Amino acid sequence: MLENQDLKNVLVLDIETVPQYAAYEELPEDIKEFWIHKMRRDISEGLTAEETYDKAGIYAEFGKIVCISVGAFYTENETLKFRLKSYYGDDEKTILSEFSEMLNKAYYKEEHTICGHNSKEFDFPYIARRCLINGIPIPFKLDNAGKKPWDVKLLDTMELWKFGDYKSYTSMNLLASVLGIRSPKDDIDGSQVGGVYWKEKNVKRIMEYCQKDVVTVAQVLLRFKGMDLLSDENIVDAN
Repeated sequence: MLENQDLKNVLVLDIETVPQYAAYEELPEDIKEFWIHKMRRDISEGLTAEETYDKAGIYAEFGKIVCISVGAFYTENETLKFRLKSYYGDDEKTILSEFSEMLNKAYYKEEHTICGHNSKEFDFPYIARRCLINGIPIPFKLDNAGKKPWDVKLLDTMELWKFGDYKSYTSMNLLASVLGIRSPKDDIDGSQVGGVYWKEKNVKRIMEYCQKDVVTVAQVLLRFKGMDLLSDENIVDAN
């Protein structure tokens, strides 16, 4: 599998998102109305708008990006290594600008590919939408409007795992487990990121969690290619 994919041309990516406001009560009145409309099914089933607001981070219209972590394969002394780098903080525009600048400078060639897990459904479009909202040009690799399918250089480990089966969703945690990869979920999980950001004010903890997901996606790629997994000493944090 992926026999023709050179890992040194792959940038592995994951993002973490949170609601734009700490609580539903802080939303502008017009946005509250849009949120109620968005959550009308949950609200009709008995929940209040306030109780549904912890879901806001998964929607680009109501959330924001607080971390983009990336990882790149490289060889040193004939040993495959993996370098991590994160763009994170409270200023989403700065995160997106710095990430976009890196992507356009380092991953612009035909052979370059970006990879994540469920990234075609979530990470890639979320970044593109938040770039537009912040007035930042969409990075070339993520600006796929009008491109032919074979010109879109994006990989998704969940899509690869489906092998054409579109009926089911497989979490990265489950996929890692069945492939014998150590789970990264030894601290928080995705449902807790908003609380860690707004209540604990601990964006560094979120960054560390995000980087663990990037490493797991990298390990999944190695398993797909039938290669040995990365050892801890061959994972380098460039932050």
